[in-house]
Amino acid sequence: MNKLFFLSLAVLAICLSSCKQEQNPFEIGKHHVGLLNDSTQVKDLKIIFPNDSISKFESGKAFSGNINTIDVHDKTGKKLLVLSPRKLRDSTSVISSVQIMDARYKTNKNISILSTFKDINNAYKISRINNLINSVVVAVNEINASFTIDKKELPANLRFDRDLTIEAIHIPDGAKIKYFFINWNNN
Repeated sequence: MNKLFFLSLAVLAICLSSCKQEQNPFEIGKHHVGLLNDSTQVKDLKIIFPNDSISKFESGKAFSGNINTIDVHDKTGKKLLVLSPRKLRDSTSVISSVQIMDARYKTNKNISILSTFKDINNAYKISRINNLINSVVVAVNEINASFTIDKKELPANLRFDRDLTIEAIHIPDGAKIKYFFINWNNN
C-alpha cells in the first residue's frame, strides 16, 4: 500500500512539473519583459541574459559613467533592449523602464515595435495622449506601456501646436511607433 501511495505521489509530481509553462523570453506583460520583471536588479542581468551582451555593466560596480541606461544585445550584436535603472551606479537598483528595440518582443495581443497606432488602439484602451514638441506619447496603463509617435505621422495642422489636445481620433491608423517603453514605478 505504501509503495502504491509513493508511486502515485511520484507520478503526480512528475505530471505537475511537466505541466509548468516556461516563460516566453520575448513576451511583454504589465510586470515583465521577457525574463525581466519589475523587481529585477541590475546585478541579476548577467544571469537573465547569459548568452547576450550587456553594455555599461561592470560586475560588482553596477555600470560606469553618467549614462543611466544599459543596452542588451543578442549574440549577433542586434540591440534587444535599453534598460534604465532607478538609481545610477547601484547594482541593487531595480529596472524602472525598458525600451523595446527588437520586434520579437510582443505583448500577448501581438503589439511590437512594428505595430501601428490602429493596432494599439484596437488591442488596448488608451489611457492618455501627451502632446510633446516633436512627438505624441500614447500611454496604455493596462500594460504599463508608452508608445511614442513622431508628429510627422500626424496631419500637418496638428504638428506644431503644443497646447492642442490630441485625441485618438486625430492620430492616423497607419501611424508608426517610434519608441516603445514599458515603465515600472518601483520604490
